[in-house]
Amino acid sequence: MKEVDYIIVGCGLASIAFCEELRGNNKTFVVFDNNSQKSSIVAAGLYNPVILKRFSEVWKAKEQLNLAALLYSNIEKELDITVDYKLRILRRFTSIQEQNKWFSASDKPSLEPFLSTQLVKNTNLAIDAPFGFGEVQHAGRLDTETLITNYKQFLKRINCFEEVTFEHQNIMFELGSIHYNGIKSQHIVFAEGFGVKENSYFKTIPLTGSKGEILTIKAPDLKIDYAIKSSVFVIPLGDDLYNVGSTYNNDDKSNTPTESAKEELISKLKTFLKCDFEVVSHIAGVRPTVKDRRPLIGRHPKYNNLYVLNGLGTRGVMIAPYVAKALYNFIEKGELLDAEIDVNRFL
Repeated sequence: MKEVDYIIVGCGLASIAFCEELRGNNKTFVVFDNNSQKSSIVAAGLYNPVILKRFSEVWKAKEQLNLAALLYSNIEKELDITVDYKLRILRRFTSIQEQNKWFSASDKPSLEPFLSTQLVKNTNLAIDAPFGFGEVQHAGRLDTETLITNYKQFLKRINCFEEVTFEHQNIMFELGSIHYNGIKSQHIVFAEGFGVKENSYFKTIPLTGSKGEILTIKAPDLKIDYAIKSSVFVIPLGDDLYNVGSTYNNDDKSNTPTESAKEELISKLKTFLKCDFEVVSHIAGVRPTVKDRRPLIGRHPKYNNLYVLNGLGTRGVMIAPYVAKALYNFIEKGELLDAEIDVNRFL
């Protein structure tokens, strides 16, 4: 029988961050994933410390950014890849009133490091922005597809990956440990994203799920090396390609792209993009969202060696390293979870 410290179910951003915590602390583990969950793979990957709709700070933004920068840098070195691209984000203003709200927000101590006080004037004829932009600092884009694809290959090379469906009914509890299909483990961490709805141990947690759809367009005349946030995001990928997103659908829980979402994104894009473009791809995935916009982290109320690491929503790139470390410290060091992310706030 193979013995490990941890079994991890799922291999998205949350799982990868937790794997790195385990590797950094010399813990043994095996990851199960069947490629059914697409939210991390199809994510636009944009990260920023500001909620740009309301000009307010993301929860624990500084702590999240510091941990994320270190984690992704370490992975880049380990796997010899590049996934973390520093990127300016320009928030398009629609009125003088929005400009004033921006500059008022930039005076707040918590936002001062992230909101530039310099108005950025628009000089690009392909963009309609008569009121200019505000610049978000300390932002970037994580290439989530490259990260996850390469990390799975890495796990396979070190014999820590099982590309099969995890069968929850096959878990056996014996004398403080867990037996599962020939593996003995001390703990299981479920990082399944919206797939947790098929998990008999945690299916009742209040994970609502929000489907998001993203377009990739080719726009040779746009020529920008920064991201734009307006009614939609426009994110440069290189070679005149840009991601455009995203939609929010709380009813449809499939990973199938829809024509209605495509039309919505194109319609919003055309409100400020004045050059020709071609849609070259269209993808969709269901984000694991929670009604209070906080993750769901913690221990099962009955089975002490089962844990959940989920509910990262639209900000998985930034928050995954933070919650992975919090869960590890909770399990191994007995540190209390922040009440705002503890799953017990609902259980």
